[in-house]
Amino acid sequence: MARGASDQEIKSAYRKLALQFHPDRNPNNPDAEEKFKEASEAYAILADGEKRSMYDRFGHAGVGTAGAGGGFDATVFQDFGDIFGEFFGFGDVFAQGGRRRSRTQRGADLREDINLAFEEAVFGTETTVTVRRHESCEDCAGSGAASGKTPVTCRSCAGRGQVRYQQGFFSIARTCPACQGTGSVITDPCPKCKGEGRVLRQRTVDAKVPAGVEDGTRIRFSGLGEGGLHGGPAGDLYVVLHVKEHPFFEREGNDLHCVIPISFVQAALGAEIAVPTLEGEQMLKVPEGTQSGTTLRIRGKGVPVLNGRGKGDLFVEVRVQTPGKLNKRQRELLQELEGSIHVENRPQRRTLLGKVKDIFG
Repeated sequence: MARGASDQEIKSAYRKLALQFHPDRNPNNPDAEEKFKEASEAYAILADGEKRSMYDRFGHAGVGTAGAGGGFDATVFQDFGDIFGEFFGFGDVFAQGGRRRSRTQRGADLREDINLAFEEAVFGTETTVTVRRHESCEDCAGSGAASGKTPVTCRSCAGRGQVRYQQGFFSIARTCPACQGTGSVITDPCPKCKGEGRVLRQRTVDAKVPAGVEDGTRIRFSGLGEGGLHGGPAGDLYVVLHVKEHPFFEREGNDLHCVIPISFVQAALGAEIAVPTLEGEQMLKVPEGTQSGTTLRIRGKGVPVLNGRGKGDLFVEVRVQTPGKLNKRQRELLQELEGSIHVENRPQRRTLLGKVKDIFG
């Protein structure tokens, strides 16, 4: 590698060599282990600005046996937690830089699902959600220790939260298994929570659902999730909404759609018809000569905008119904109407052969 190589180039080169010559990938291969050791010692020097400067000035004599035998500063290897964590199980140490963990931990988030009627989603509603969650123990205030007692310093790690292990030529700090990295242990646990600092309870949470929510909407209730360990902050509660389909209306965003049947006479002469909406009937004018499948709009009769102003629209598709049975008088009237319509005004049905001739000339 060039003398003026950048930090990133050095890091990339070391990662490549470490993966190639790691002893666990080359069992019973002393040469690979020696090369891995040399690469690690070299990186321990080059990753340290002061050691690198001494090496540039005086060579290997300027840094002696840095990185060998007596261990090395693990913080220079914390970017390689994937390599060391995979082979040794110490990735957490490198990732945290060797710091002691706090006893208090945030509680987990919870999820509850509720079903809503279509109208409840449109107009909003107030409901309740039953939640089973861990809450801070009242007897010990979440500490986990019995009344009048406090956690004591961990003897295994002397309160440091870490113990050191020798792995071949490495000396590596690992999270203390006795105190889980907190540096203290509970010798006299609280009788009520058995030292956990939390107890399981069932609660009923009032959930206000705003108008305009859709199927799959998540509502977040801050601090109503699992209580934290040893007095830590609680997580959040997420309520997921499942909206039932409506038998008549279909929803697209904030708009509603429906289909209304009309008679041939209403379509031909025009009419004013009553259309059901979610807020009662609404009169809709059908223009003269309306064709089956025409969509008409009623403004402001859709779904309210969630956390906003205004509403969507209601779109009404009219479909002309042909009577299935006619009495004698009705048949005569239709025949009379048929005779009064000029042939040139009737739409002509073209044959498939005619369409082909038009296409190909």
